[in-house]
Amino acid sequence: MEIRSESIQVRCDKLPAPVIPRTRLQVWFIRVCSSIVLWTCLVQLVAVGGLWHPHLLSGITNRMSQRAQLRFEEVRSLPPLLPARKYKSNGFLRVSCNGGLNQMRSAICDMVTVARLLNLTLVIPELDKTSFWADPSNFEDIFDVRHFIDSLRDEVQIIKRLPKRFNRKYGVIPLEMPPVSWSNERYYLQQILPLFGKHKVLHFNKTDARLANNGIPLDLQKLRCHVNFQALKFTPQIETLGYKLVRMLQEKGPFVALHLRYEMDMLAFSGCTHGCTEKEAEELKRMRYAYPWWREKEIVSKERRAQGLCPLTPEEAALVLQALGFDKNTQIYIAAGEIYGSDRRLAALRAAFPVTVKKEMLLAPGELQQFQNHSSQMAALDFMVSVASNTFIPTYDGNMAKVVEGHRRYLGFKKTIVLDRKRLVELLDMHQNRTLAWNEFVVAVRSAHEKRMGQPRRRRVTVDKPKEEDYFYANPHECLCGGTTCDDLLGPGSSSKT
Repeated sequence: MEIRSESIQVRCDKLPAPVIPRTRLQVWFIRVCSSIVLWTCLVQLVAVGGLWHPHLLSGITNRMSQRAQLRFEEVRSLPPLLPARKYKSNGFLRVSCNGGLNQMRSAICDMVTVARLLNLTLVIPELDKTSFWADPSNFEDIFDVRHFIDSLRDEVQIIKRLPKRFNRKYGVIPLEMPPVSWSNERYYLQQILPLFGKHKVLHFNKTDARLANNGIPLDLQKLRCHVNFQALKFTPQIETLGYKLVRMLQEKGPFVALHLRYEMDMLAFSGCTHGCTEKEAEELKRMRYAYPWWREKEIVSKERRAQGLCPLTPEEAALVLQALGFDKNTQIYIAAGEIYGSDRRLAALRAAFPVTVKKEMLLAPGELQQFQNHSSQMAALDFMVSVASNTFIPTYDGNMAKVVEGHRRYLGFKKTIVLDRKRLVELLDMHQNRTLAWNEFVVAVRSAHEKRMGQPRRRRVTVDKPKEEDYFYANPHECLCGGTTCDDLLGPGSSSKT
């Protein structure tokens, strides 16, 4: 018994002392004392450091105060959230956008406007993953979803995904259809809205150019602009890298963003083979035939070019830039994907303008790695640089050219040279055939573009031919004026109607 009690005593002695919980007063006292000690050390450090190297510490404190001020300004500049618009939703609208980044961007603006008009709940748009570019990016990979939803909360209810009870799994089959192109609000009110009486979910499986350019009420036109210029903000990752590119270019002076649309897909689908070898022309033709959805197969390149329907070649772009007055020291940023023919086709442009760069030349490979194989995210970087450039020159009037032009008009009619390709082809051929001297070529090129520099003007309306009239997103003149009319800005004589 004694041995057993002694062993028990030994084991008890080895047990740790019981932990006495600290009271709130003790915790508070410890924190206060710790704070006093830390502040005392900091004050002493500043005092000693000031005697040792006052400029160093003043620089540090100045930078700290500047950063704090910047953060304060950022927070202060954030607009307060507007109260959410309350309405009885008539149903859910799903949309699948088709095309490249800028075609989808315009479509999103249109679909938000349609949802607002019909009092619908919009599901975050689905982006095209099956086009030529095969980009797997979702909406949230390119655009800031939370900002998109919050900035439109006073206009339309937007949700990230369809509620489960409206999924196919629960027997709800959405009506799938493409709305009629170039339609006004009457079409949506009279033909689309009644469909929601039977189908609670409508799925627009094509969204390109589904809202008319003209004849739309002013409030809807302004909503299209609000979505385009404020709500569709790129993700922080894209914006950070885009702003870095802009800063790198601006630090070296003014720069031109050249949207050189001399890319394989453009050449193949347009049938433009001017300047290509026979082998290249055959390769482009095979690619065109490889895509069944592209209806136009047999194309005469020479005729297409004479009509001004082909993008300028890099060699032609170099001559036009020189004729417009840009010297060899001008920074040229190529806002495009892989140029067909690569460095061989860029040789003439780089010889004329040695400071010709692309994002791949300015950024480290690791910085672009996250965007590789995501053509829309890469296009977003080019979009940001193009909007910020001193001069923007597209060599083809595709979706990016038009949407960037509209953004630059919105930002104060920044210089955008919209090339008259039909006239340029005539002048270029005459100059290269030696029937037009260089000086005469320069005068003719500048004369042809005096009124094509992005100046204020009204959109051209072509009655009963909406495809031929000016594109809303290239010149949203209703959104560029303070009042209800643009007469003060554009002048009563600037309307163009054919």
